[in-house]
Amino acid sequence: MAITAADVNKLRQQTGAGMMDCKKALEESNGDFEQAVDFLRKKGAKVAANRQDRDAKEGVVLAKVNGTGKQGVLVSVNCETDFVAKNADFIAFAETVTQIALDKAPANADALKALPFDNNITIGDKFMEQVGKIGEKIDIGYYSTITAEKVVAYNHPGNRLAVVVGFNQNIDDEAAKNVAMQTAAMAPVAVDKNDVDTATLERELEIARETTRQEGKPEDMVEKIAQGKLNKFYKESTLLNQEYIKDNKMTIRQYLQSLNKDLTVTSFKRFSLS
Repeated sequence: MAITAADVNKLRQQTGAGMMDCKKALEESNGDFEQAVDFLRKKGAKVAANRQDRDAKEGVVLAKVNGTGKQGVLVSVNCETDFVAKNADFIAFAETVTQIALDKAPANADALKALPFDNNITIGDKFMEQVGKIGEKIDIGYYSTITAEKVVAYNHPGNRLAVVVGFNQNIDDEAAKNVAMQTAAMAPVAVDKNDVDTATLERELEIARETTRQEGKPEDMVEKIAQGKLNKFYKESTLLNQEYIKDNKMTIRQYLQSLNKDLTVTSFKRFSLS
């Protein structure tokens, strides 16, 4: 059947694919729009397969909190180039994926991609469609959720860094944002000393022991000095023990206790595109 310019434009508006790709898809599907969409998606899947060896290190990182203020999500939708990452349509796509993640709270990134993007296509299939449209590898680079009595999100300008922080009770929005910005700026590895994983502790202790030996300290002093260096690590790298960037005379724990003696951080998630 004859494929008209109006048909091509309709499919282009529907899918965002290029004009010639839309024309070929309609020709291959004898003008059937659903089959043409499938054709384009398959084309996208083929492109994606051909680009599996490419690094998708650019993208958009977004944090959102639901209407109750008790659940937050952090998602990175990755691509290959900064040019695509700054495209308004790509940012809008990442916003939609993040909102779906917040609404549905899937268990992991694979479960997120299995969710419907709209009535006709899953998020995973939409990724394939976007690959066909953009010509770059696109995927979910990071996905995590937080549930707490109070959750706050912070999105750093530029969409390359975002944070969600959970608190054990309600907290003023400005104060919550201060803690979220601290988390973004100072990149803690854990909330408190006891939350640091064993592998990180062993690595820090081993580095401390080795540097102490290189400084020429006697062997019977190595462990004691290494423990002292570990305490410094706690102060620099655990959120509640860090100096508050807006007032270095107090730690984040002290700042929160100045607002409410029982107030603390229960968890946080931070992700940045390096």
